[in-house]
Amino acid sequence: MKTDTLFYRLFQSFPSLFFELIQHPDREAQDYQFTSVEVKQLSFRIDGVLLPKSATAETLIYFSEFQFQSDSKFYGRFFGEIFLYLSQTDLPYNWGALVIYPERKIESKKTERYQELLNSSRVQRIYLEDLGEAAQLSAELAIVKLIVTPENAAITAANNLIERVRQELADETRQRELLQLIETVLIYKLPQMTRQELEAMFTISDLKQTKVYQEALEEGKREGKREGKREGKREGKREGKLESVPFMLQLGATVEQIAQALDLPLEKVQEVAQRQSHR
Repeated sequence: MKTDTLFYRLFQSFPSLFFELIQHPDREAQDYQFTSVEVKQLSFRIDGVLLPKSATAETLIYFSEFQFQSDSKFYGRFFGEIFLYLSQTDLPYNWGALVIYPERKIESKKTERYQELLNSSRVQRIYLEDLGEAAQLSAELAIVKLIVTPENAAITAANNLIERVRQELADETRQRELLQLIETVLIYKLPQMTRQELEAMFTISDLKQTKVYQEALEEGKREGKREGKREGKREGKREGKLESVPFMLQLGATVEQIAQALDLPLEKVQEVAQRQSHR
């Protein structure tokens, strides 16, 4: 997964994060919709655009780019995309722009042609290395920080962040969204991690809210179906499904959830659970 995709998900789920980065009141986010746009003619694509939901004299349209690789032509392309987009629409808004870099050394030094724009209040540049300690940031900004955390420190940082999200956020929907984003960042940063290692980072209650748990639940269903098909008999199907029960128990599913998911009698699942508990 590309880094700009991660940021797109972050800004789409939490538009307030954009305004936090540019040090504006996060309440402004409720007046915007985050999207990406493709500029016709040269097939330019702008990573993120916050479009106002209603127009006022002070309303701005915001353009954002997540630049994680050195590119001497970046500013020419970025400003070209912006002005071409503005020329192709009838939107009445004034505009602003945000460029996000992981660190200052990534930014191109060839800025002479664009210095007036870069020095103006229209354009802000954020360097993630300047964000400070994760513990001092909002949970959303701490996830941004996790993206640029060195791999050897990422697991510890993610564990701390998971615990923080669990303790600080009472809103279950928001908590679930943040946990899924943490999971996504880890998969992006540490593709070598096994699913079992990833599962171990989440508590049982957290795990049930993540994509990993949902995929495991589906895998349990598929495994049961495969085993049953091999047997070709009703009893064989049931035995195949029962073989999936220990794995789903390890993920924290209740016997009632497993019985419903696999279409098994509750007492059969309870028998397997009891055997597992005595091992």
